[in-house]
Amino acid sequence: MKTVDGKKVNPFLKMALEMGPLVAFFFANAKGESLVGLWPGLGKLGDQPIFLATAVFMVAISISLVVSYWLTRTLPIMPVVTGVVVLVFGGLTLYLQDELFIKLKPTIINTMFGTILLGGLYFGKTFLGVVFGEVFKLDAEGWRKLTFRWGIFFLCLAVLNEIIWRNFSTDFWVSFKVWGMMPISMVFTLSQMPLIMRHSTEPLGEE
Repeated sequence: MKTVDGKKVNPFLKMALEMGPLVAFFFANAKGESLVGLWPGLGKLGDQPIFLATAVFMVAISISLVVSYWLTRTLPIMPVVTGVVVLVFGGLTLYLQDELFIKLKPTIINTMFGTILLGGLYFGKTFLGVVFGEVFKLDAEGWRKLTFRWGIFFLCLAVLNEIIWRNFSTDFWVSFKVWGMMPISMVFTLSQMPLIMRHSTEPLGEE
C-alpha cells in the first residue's frame, strides 16, 4: 500500500486498518454489557451484545475505509465490497433485531468472491490479477492457478462460516470470526508463496 507521493504506508498501520474493525467487533461483543452499563444509551441498539458489536463493526469499517483512502487516494475493490455488505447486513441486523444477517455476511462475501473468481476463469478471465496485479507480476499460468486456489478457498470459508454459526453459540462464532478466520487466511496466503515465486516474472518487491 502506498500513498500518493509514493511512500509506503507503515505495515503495522496497514494491518491495523485491516484487523481493527474485527478486533473492535470482538471487543464490543465481549464487553457489551459493561459498555451499556457505562453508556446506557447504547442499550437502544438491542438487548444482546451482538447488536452493539454490529454497530461498532459498521462504524469501525467505515473509518478504516476513509483512513485507507486518505492515505492512498485509492480503495481496493475487495475492501469496498466487504464494507458495503457489512453496512447493508449490519443495518438489517439492527433494524430487524435479528443477528442472522450479520452472521450471513461472511458466507455471502466469500461465496461472492469465490464465484466471481471461478466464474471468471470459466470465461478465460483471471480477475485476481486485477486485484493483485500491482503487488505481484505473474505469468498467465500463475494467475490461473492462483485464481483457482483463491476461488476454492473463498468457497471453503463460506462453508466453514455456515458450519460455525449454525452449530455454535454467537460468542463462539464472533471469536472464531476474529481469531480463527484471520489466521486461516494468513496461513493460506503464505502457503501460496511457492507458487507465486515459481511464476513470478520479476523479483518480488521490485518496483
